[in-house]
Amino acid sequence: MTDYTSPVKTTFELQRKTIEQGQNAVAQTMDFQQRIGEAAVESIGTQESAQRKLVELQQETLHSVLDALEGSVPGAEDATGDLRTTIDDQYETVLDNHAELFENLHRELDDGLDSYDELNEEYLDAFDEFVASVVELHEDLEEQSIEAVGELEEQADELQVQLDDMADQMREFTEQATDAVEA
Repeated sequence: MTDYTSPVKTTFELQRKTIEQGQNAVAQTMDFQQRIGEAAVESIGTQESAQRKLVELQQETLHSVLDALEGSVPGAEDATGDLRTTIDDQYETVLDNHAELFENLHRELDDGLDSYDELNEEYLDAFDEFVASVVELHEDLEEQSIEAVGELEEQADELQVQLDDMADQMREFTEQATDAVEA
């Protein structure tokens, strides 16, 4: 007797493995997206620092220009002193606004990332439940298919026995007919 259920079992196992691999791929994709979001938030600090240094460099450059002007023009200290104070006040305002902007940006990105993480988690939980349901239904279908193939196999075996019996009867009939013709 041939076991016809083995290929069916193998097919269902391969399908379940494919479902599980798909589930893992979705989870890895979501994790990757989360890490990209975290990296973007972390890069804000680097961006803020680079921009702050650029603004400070511009301020230092203006101070160097004023220093050169004071060194080359006698009596310029009084005029450049007021200008230097105005420049420092304006740059202080720019740097304060810059810090506040990046603080707000960082906070909003953190909040957005937290919300995204929560939604991802809810999605993955729902997706895991869905996949578990699909796998359960798949296992039920496998069981039903194996039973059906088993029944079909039994019927095929019974049919083979009947065909063998009929072949034996035909041989006996043929032998009897041959014996009757020869006699």
